[in-house]
Amino acid sequence: MPQSSALISGVQSLVVYETRARYFVVGSNEAQTKHRVLKIDRTEPKDLVIIDDKHVYSQQEVRELLGRLDLGNRTKIGQKGPSGLSRAVSACGIVGFVRFLEGYYIVLITKRRKMADIGGHSIYKIEDTSMIYIPNDSVRVTHPDEARYVRIFQNVDLSSNFYFSYSYDLSHSLQYNLTLLQRPWESSSTAEPSVDEEHRSQSHQDSFDIFEDEGLPMQVVNGLKNEPYFKYVWNGKLLERVQDIVHHDWLMYIIHGFCGQSKLVIYGRPVHVTLIARRSSRFAGTRFLKRGANCEGDVANEVETEQIIHDASVMSFTAGSYSSYVQVRGSVPLYWSQDISTMMPKPPIRLDQADPYAYVAALHFDQMLQRFGSPIIILNLVKKREKRKHEKILSEELYPAVINLNQFLPPEHCIDYIAWDMARYTKSKLCNVLDRLSTIAENVVKRTGFFINRSDFYCHTLRPDERWGDVGGHNTSTGRLQTGVLRTNCVDCLDRTNTAQFMVGKCALAYQLYALGMIDKPKLQFDTDCVRLFEELYEDHGDTLSLQYGGSQLVHRVKTYRKIAPWTQHSKDIMQTLSRYYSNAFSDADRQDAINLFLQVYQPSDLRPHLWELPTDFYLHHKSSMALVQERRSYTYWWSEGVLSFLPVAYDEVACKDNMKKVKVKRLNRYDEAIDIYTEFFKPYELTSFDDTFCIAMTNSARNFMPKTLGVDPSPFTVRKPEETAKSVLGTKSSKEEAVLQRKTAASAPPPPSEEAVSSTSEDDSEEDREDDNTVSQRSTPSKLLTESGEGPRTREESQQQPVREPYGIHLDELPADDDLLIYQRFAHLGQSQHKVERSEAVHLANIICLDPVSCFQGDSVYATSPPQVARDSREVFEGHVMTGQGQVRSLCREDVLMYREYIRNRYM
Repeated sequence: MPQSSALISGVQSLVVYETRARYFVVGSNEAQTKHRVLKIDRTEPKDLVIIDDKHVYSQQEVRELLGRLDLGNRTKIGQKGPSGLSRAVSACGIVGFVRFLEGYYIVLITKRRKMADIGGHSIYKIEDTSMIYIPNDSVRVTHPDEARYVRIFQNVDLSSNFYFSYSYDLSHSLQYNLTLLQRPWESSSTAEPSVDEEHRSQSHQDSFDIFEDEGLPMQVVNGLKNEPYFKYVWNGKLLERVQDIVHHDWLMYIIHGFCGQSKLVIYGRPVHVTLIARRSSRFAGTRFLKRGANCEGDVANEVETEQIIHDASVMSFTAGSYSSYVQVRGSVPLYWSQDISTMMPKPPIRLDQADPYAYVAALHFDQMLQRFGSPIIILNLVKKREKRKHEKILSEELYPAVINLNQFLPPEHCIDYIAWDMARYTKSKLCNVLDRLSTIAENVVKRTGFFINRSDFYCHTLRPDERWGDVGGHNTSTGRLQTGVLRTNCVDCLDRTNTAQFMVGKCALAYQLYALGMIDKPKLQFDTDCVRLFEELYEDHGDTLSLQYGGSQLVHRVKTYRKIAPWTQHSKDIMQTLSRYYSNAFSDADRQDAINLFLQVYQPSDLRPHLWELPTDFYLHHKSSMALVQERRSYTYWWSEGVLSFLPVAYDEVACKDNMKKVKVKRLNRYDEAIDIYTEFFKPYELTSFDDTFCIAMTNSARNFMPKTLGVDPSPFTVRKPEETAKSVLGTKSSKEEAVLQRKTAASAPPPPSEEAVSSTSEDDSEEDREDDNTVSQRSTPSKLLTESGEGPRTREESQQQPVREPYGIHLDELPADDDLLIYQRFAHLGQSQHKVERSEAVHLANIICLDPVSCFQGDSVYATSPPQVARDSREVFEGHVMTGQGQVRSLCREDVLMYREYIRNRYM
């Protein structure tokens, strides 16, 4: 393959060098073995001139190039200005290029943090960015409003929940990415692969052929560069100016939303639970300013949430086990809004435009059919009964729209509509909200199925489960596809929606773990380490999305609907409500302007009003409303051409000729450096530091939720009592929790509690942990088996009368030697002296600590202790201190009086 088309893994390290006339951006792969160079002209005041020679340089060639540039740009003697080539900034990626009223800026990622790992592909969070003005000062034409636009643009905090990956496409689901690996396509690379490369690629046949049943030809590859799904890309417009000029390795697309990963350890087997939320960049904005849908069918607050489960012990996509499940939230797809001209906590809902043929809803559900297939299931959680009609307006409009669209679809692919007043059920004392959501979730997951890249295990045949037989989706001989999706919404798509999505995700998680052979039945109980970990992940997910759209964290959480939230949670809920109200009233308008400018929905120009002068941004997000309709879409055949022919499989994931024309794919083989996952992940070419090696910000691990006691079942699927939960999750430990934890982890019987301790532990302990007055604790039971108070050691015949299996769970064929039994007797006798005391009894020191020697050793030893000897002077000092505390002042001796007089003399005279 010619060097001009050689491959390097996506440019991961950037150094920007500057001269008076040029910026030179040197990008290299992680191993610093191959480099590319961009040349940016600084003499153009308003135009962006970028030159990419598409050449791959070695390290030596780059050094020689920089040396020549430095020598050629040195100023002559006596000439003013900087000399040579200077280093401006180091970075790890390019966000894009943006222009307001003057020249162009380049936005660089200067700091990153690893948040997750999927199959060896790292996912990073942007930690810090830098914005550099390209034209030099000599050609700069200043504008008075430029600084204001820069401030508005920088109001979008790129260090807050923006994510990217060099080798994994975050804009698509795992199912799409792994399905695309197996599609037949024509390589977009201009260079033809060699015969040896073809042979290597064809010989590697352990991949997942998702379309094997259809008999389509297969081209096995190990890596690809595909076109992103621009709906979830937030810097697409910023890269639009250069995407056809520079090599694709320079292009790095970022998403906005949430990414978290937690570790689940199942008897030593590491399993990673990853949650990725992609926020739509179309019709994006804040809570009250973006409601409903625009005229292109894009809805407000549309977020695609994907949970990925994979065995972390195998990093390969072809050899590892991966499973994913996708669900969506989004505003009700109608023309509606809320009047925020008056300061009200709940502004009235109004329908802005009549839509008798459900035109906007048809556009929205057409997008969903293309991306997810069928069935599309709507879970509408808005209120049904209200004293004054508010939320009900949306349901009364949405249901007829769905009925109208369904009459033209085939019956097996109709849109399902589930309406449930979750708020009303929450207030009812007789109804369990989560039980009802669990029933809905079970039906949804069985209909849509989930994605897994491997066939069923043999254990599923040996021990079949009745729930497993009717799981939906598209089954092949080597895996399963999720077909269709659940679309959940309430009015804001925040609190109620997040709890509903958690219950659906919990149900899907059980099926995913069962399909991966990690549990024996597809059912997970609350109060297990696994569900606690998953709940924490979803709480962080909900808080993040709520902050982005509503301006505050979640008000109602899963614990609120379980009705186990502590009283302190209510005060937090009030504060979050006030924070959300303040954000909606005072800061949302500025945030909306920043989003419009960042996404280039509004592009500044001297010929149009400024952004802050616009009375509304309606026409920015409803562009087709200003254009004359050339060809009106059919009201009956409202779906795109070709979508129905492949249902229930999503049209975007089908390897048909029409669809493949939309996908730009670059074929890679497993010997190319671009997909060398081992080198990418372990970095054997450099000495790593602790910060680089352990910088992944994993949200939680199952170890955080496991009890710290000995002898408990380490399985994360075991139901635990609240007092058994690891206290590290709850933060600081209370004294009551410390007492319970200390008693459960003590090697011997617990010490006798005081009156306060007894009263507190009696409330927390279960009936099994409470002992009767005349019995010893459970921990001291083995001591009673071998020794009795006041008696000597048992003989072997007596010991055989008591089976060892009862206390220990095992049976020993050979009994311990007599010397060992004697040592054990002494140890048991020491433990017996720490017995519990009646609550009504007075606590005597002799009942707690036995000061009599119990062994042949003299003095202190490991088996006995002697009372300490205290000097007489020390006792007198202590007695005087005690008497002073009791109000009895002892007369001072002559030495004390003289010492006090000396102190006064030195202090004041």
